[in-house]
Amino acid sequence: MNFSHGSYEYHQSVIDNAREAAKTQVGRPLAIALDTKGPEIRTGNTPDDKDIPIKQGHELNITTDDQYATASDDKNMYLDYKNITKVISPGKLIYVDDGILSFEVLEVVDDKTIRVRCLNNGNISSRKGVNLPGTDVDLPALSEKDIADLKFGVKNKVDMVFASFIRRGSDIRHIREVLGEEGKEIQIIAKIENQQGVNNFDEILEETDGVMVARGDLGIEIPAPKVFIAQKMMIAKCNIKGKPVICATQMLESMTYNPRPTRAEVSDVANAVLDGADCVMLSGETAKGNYPNEAVKMMSETCLLAEVAIPHFNVFDELRNLAPRPTDTVESIAMAAVSASLELNAGAIVVLTTSGKTARYLSKYRPVCPIVMVTRNPAASRYSHLYRGVWPFLFPEKKPDFNVKVWQEDVDRRLKWGINHALKLGIINKGDNIVCVQGWRGGMGHTNTVRVVPAEENLGLAE
Repeated sequence: MNFSHGSYEYHQSVIDNAREAAKTQVGRPLAIALDTKGPEIRTGNTPDDKDIPIKQGHELNITTDDQYATASDDKNMYLDYKNITKVISPGKLIYVDDGILSFEVLEVVDDKTIRVRCLNNGNISSRKGVNLPGTDVDLPALSEKDIADLKFGVKNKVDMVFASFIRRGSDIRHIREVLGEEGKEIQIIAKIENQQGVNNFDEILEETDGVMVARGDLGIEIPAPKVFIAQKMMIAKCNIKGKPVICATQMLESMTYNPRPTRAEVSDVANAVLDGADCVMLSGETAKGNYPNEAVKMMSETCLLAEVAIPHFNVFDELRNLAPRPTDTVESIAMAAVSASLELNAGAIVVLTTSGKTARYLSKYRPVCPIVMVTRNPAASRYSHLYRGVWPFLFPEKKPDFNVKVWQEDVDRRLKWGINHALKLGIINKGDNIVCVQGWRGGMGHTNTVRVVPAEENLGLAE
């Protein structure tokens, strides 16, 4: 849900409808994400909100003086970023309305005024977004609206926050503070949309639960030919870290108005998959497009075919060699399970998990087969959709009072349920080798067992 638009009443109805559809139609857990508006810079209003034409080469002032907030014209154009005169310098660029109107800074006149030259013909319009490529801005991570929106998300138990315009690791920590104890299971996905975010990517990656490569705004903030390099860098680092990464914006842009994409767009989607993205995302194609269903179908088909071209053994070996030493116990078990699945040509890996951590590590090593995740944690069953190849399912039975015998019976019952569920959905076939991953006792952090069983409806586990 994009919180740049819509009322709380509208978003509440979307949440309610989505959850009802998940119960009655989809039949499996459905994750809901809140996309924050984020801090932004905008122009002021023109008189009567009329467009004012401006020619290439024309010089004017950009000002933060509030007297021009509703009176922008071709002599003085208002911006609502009060510190712009402190961070910008001559020679820098200012883009308005996604770069449709561009200016070069000539002089910082005083603490409220910048002298600029227009680089192309266009119009000065009301309340247009502004980008400052190559300039480090000091905007806060969250606006007052963002904080209110996050509290709405916590109240409605959203699963993920897509945090816009993240510039540094401390931005993620601030968002966690706002989410608080009640929102501790909400996954924070850092949207990288500017040069600062790219420059500080390593510290952001340490703090965040996942990353979105938001190429639309990024292509305005950094030179367009460098966007693909930034995309590959960020995806690779997320893969090595084992954190999910989403590739987003303008992937099938032409399908907003056309029933078929261009070949270049299809190649773009496929290459994101080959780069190692866990997810690819549609934006305007489904939010306002004429062919939303066709766009989703085209993206799905492209992803399926692209995954066939992945050299899984090579990817596994490379990621294993890049893993930090000594390796975390859970990650070591995940390595062993994926290695076994590759050697056995397994039909699936079935994993029992509380938090989804083991499923995330299994996904990191990119097995050929699907990962069937069985959990009692409703939140984990939803947000684990982020991890590539993971089919998360919520185990319907309550957790019993444990002793060793009851614990093992419960483990076997969950494994059997997961295998049977996967058989019914056609995820696996009868007779497939299934690699099972489990813990030696209840709770998080105890995964240490891998075993192989055949996929049978009456598997000789606990009844």
